[in-house]
Amino acid sequence: AATSRVFAFRDARWAPDPVLEPSAAVRTPQPVPLVIDNGSFQTRAGWASAAPAGPLLRFRSLAARSRGARGGAGAETQVGNDLGSPEPLRWLLRSPFDRNVPVQLELQELLLDHVFQRLGVASQGCVDHPIVLTEAVCNPLSSRQMMSELLFECYQVPKVSYGVDSLYSFYHNRRQNWPCSGLVISSGYQCTHVLPVLEGRLDAKNCKRINLGGCQAAVYLQRLLQLKYPGHFAAITLSRMEEILHEHSYIAEDYIEELQKWRSPEYYENNMHKMQLPFSNKLLGSTLTSEEKQERRQQQLRRLQELNARRREEKLQLDQERLDRLLYVQELLEDGQMDQFHKALVELNMDSAEELQSYINKLSLSVEQTKQKILQAEVNIEVDVVDSKPETPDLDPLSSEQSLEDVESINEFEPLFAEEQPEVEKPVAAVQPVFNLAEYHQLFLGTERIRAPEIVFQPSLIGEDQAGIAETMQYVLERYPKEQQAILVQNVFLTGGNAMYPGLKARVQKELLEMRPFQSSFQVHLASSPVLDAWYGARDWAVEYMTREEGWITRKDYEEKGGEYLKEHCASNVYVPIRLPKQAPRTAEALAPSRVLTSSTGNPCEQA
Repeated sequence: AATSRVFAFRDARWAPDPVLEPSAAVRTPQPVPLVIDNGSFQTRAGWASAAPAGPLLRFRSLAARSRGARGGAGAETQVGNDLGSPEPLRWLLRSPFDRNVPVQLELQELLLDHVFQRLGVASQGCVDHPIVLTEAVCNPLSSRQMMSELLFECYQVPKVSYGVDSLYSFYHNRRQNWPCSGLVISSGYQCTHVLPVLEGRLDAKNCKRINLGGCQAAVYLQRLLQLKYPGHFAAITLSRMEEILHEHSYIAEDYIEELQKWRSPEYYENNMHKMQLPFSNKLLGSTLTSEEKQERRQQQLRRLQELNARRREEKLQLDQERLDRLLYVQELLEDGQMDQFHKALVELNMDSAEELQSYINKLSLSVEQTKQKILQAEVNIEVDVVDSKPETPDLDPLSSEQSLEDVESINEFEPLFAEEQPEVEKPVAAVQPVFNLAEYHQLFLGTERIRAPEIVFQPSLIGEDQAGIAETMQYVLERYPKEQQAILVQNVFLTGGNAMYPGLKARVQKELLEMRPFQSSFQVHLASSPVLDAWYGARDWAVEYMTREEGWITRKDYEEKGGEYLKEHCASNVYVPIRLPKQAPRTAEALAPSRVLTSSTGNPCEQA
């Protein structure tokens, strides 16, 4: 048996998506459809052609709006891979999805803008490519209406087609000997669905959803490890938990039996994974001599002076531009151009020429003071540090007032500069660590490897009053006669991000073996690429139906039948139109009492 190994967190940063140049083949002889897998975890987009091996864009369905930096820079909105890393912006992240249904129109528009811009859609004022878009199972009409309104009104697309991601995956993995019927189990980031498919069409009346997925598993794993290692509370982030789930977790074929195995010390040592958290080898005591500390402090002073010099130059440039603007307005007054002068005063939010003169005097004084500080800082570029005590060095008094402020703010910037300095590591003979720092910063993953993914089969582990996959699958099958049950279980299809867990197929086979009659047969199939097959299936459908009218909603259909309208096809939802109850006409007998009341006179109480 293999001994336990130490794994380091990758903490990979997302690389910004480049702006791609579309080839001429996507424009001629007619615009090629654009396929977008609009998932709650990840958005995937690309052209409906056989040339690319996969989607050209893959990014997290997240957006964050920064608060803006100092110096006048406005707030900036970043989408997907432009965020770099989600952890520093965790409390600013926003998603257009509620579970797996898009509900935020503004955020969804940001995601679509990002897709069209990075794919190089160059049509002026519109997107002249047909759109194939995935949606949730039994998608609410309000969500589809919002999406159709966004695509037809904002982007002016010629036509659009909606389909279910798991059915597109089922469509892509179909083989020659596969039956058209089957039971699709799709487990994603927010939800898990059990979808019966009969004769190639979704039976929407018997679809069931479990409100559990990879997101809840990551939160549950984070809670487990934070309780187990309270000293590393901040280091146990959701991004690292998702990495553990993707690379180190698996689903037990028999959960209780697997827990019994983990009770064995030998099994624990052979199967436990150690996750190494980042740490510093520097001890709490000082590893630098007094001379090295003094040199480092001098370098920090120089860097702080350079930083303040840049800030002074930026402030001088900004004040000079404002002063030139005010002097130009004053020249208008001297030249007698009163109309333009009063208009400029209104733009500057000023009331009179005296107020203008006061601002000019203040800005002129500020510009002169800033110039003097810049000149003085150039004279005092060299700072001598007198270190009378190794622990508390004394600084020579600096001649300028701004330099004194620099020295007082050294402690504030010291951690920043400390990160940029190369680490000086020297062997310390006097102080030896009483424990291994690397081992102290390790997370030991034992039963956590199976406990987090188990919630899709046992939601009660996290206190959810829901049925798991096995119970839901049995409930759906029992809604059909035995003949149709036998047809459905011959093609149990697993797809979605959670289908990547090792052991899921064996677990579903075990559950089916327990619930099916004695000596009955069933088959369980796993998607060839559970994450990308939804996009591949949508691309296959778009290529096959590119020149047909089946499944496409045109702008004329949108204007005549509303945004909630859906044209059904083999991988779509079932369209259920809105039926408003008709009001019964009011008869003469129904109107008679009101006429009596209105025509009578007297006390209102007596009328009542």
